[in-house]
Amino acid sequence: MTRVRSLTLAAATAALIAGSAPAVAQTRLTIMVFAGMQNLPLFAAQSQGLFAKRGLEVDMKIAPNSDELRNGLAQGRFQVVHAASDNSVAMVEMAGADAKIVVGGDNGMNRLFVQPDIARLEDLRGRTVAVDAPNTAYAFQLYEILRLAGLEREKDYKVQVVGATMKRVDALMADKTLAATMLNPPFSLRAAKGGLKDMGEATAKIGPYQASAGFVLAKWARENSDTLVKYLSAYVEGVRWSSDPKNKAAAIKLVADKLKLPEEVAAAGYDLLMTGMPKDAALDMKGFENVLALRTRHTGKPTRPAADYVDLSYYQKAIAGM
Repeated sequence: MTRVRSLTLAAATAALIAGSAPAVAQTRLTIMVFAGMQNLPLFAAQSQGLFAKRGLEVDMKIAPNSDELRNGLAQGRFQVVHAASDNSVAMVEMAGADAKIVVGGDNGMNRLFVQPDIARLEDLRGRTVAVDAPNTAYAFQLYEILRLAGLEREKDYKVQVVGATMKRVDALMADKTLAATMLNPPFSLRAAKGGLKDMGEATAKIGPYQASAGFVLAKWARENSDTLVKYLSAYVEGVRWSSDPKNKAAAIKLVADKLKLPEEVAAAGYDLLMTGMPKDAALDMKGFENVLALRTRHTGKPTRPAADYVDLSYYQKAIAGM
């Protein structure tokens, strides 16, 4: 056997052995989110390999409504969820679950949309408004905006449960008896193009608000702390990639592809997200305290101190290690 042939055979044998070696094991996570622009950092973490390089395989599910999201987390079908922070509070106060908010997100970018015949908020008297769930998050935003306009729930207007934002915008476009709802991008942009009337941004009326947040079950976090820190590191890196001006065109194309949006809609949604998301998706405690104040006002039940619902130790470790 010649030396060249021997080297070739050795190289082929080495390649065969390498090819038959088991791949590096990855930790699988199933997460649930609501459809929307707020998922851009997660899209980035997947498309840029930020999860994969940390040994994570993340399967992202889209929530049809907040009940499924909360129930799935409580039952262990999802390990991490991203949704309005009040959903985590609801798990604690309504279901007795030990849920903890571990990372912030955006301020919701929510706007109140109404049917074209509504000239002012007072015109919603006697009408029906659409919500995801009647006792959480953006429903409380809607009730508060109407309260400030002098309208009381049930007495002055009715509430109909419709589901997630993507369902509510479809419902208002199809059913004129549904007079109002809260919408965020890209659905707010679609509503405006479809002829629904924009009555303004929620935070301009109710003050700072911590909308999107990532939350988990405390027990799962304790038992999987290393995995959670890796996940949060990838998420924050996704936030940084998304907000880097040099990546703007790529980020717009990414969200357009993922959400099946025209590029101009994706571009407008991107600009809104950049104004609504703080650096590194940090939790806005003042905004979160307002979330709790709204829950207390519209349920009549006091909440615990804001710190009781939050555990940022994993987030802090993630930031420190980046």
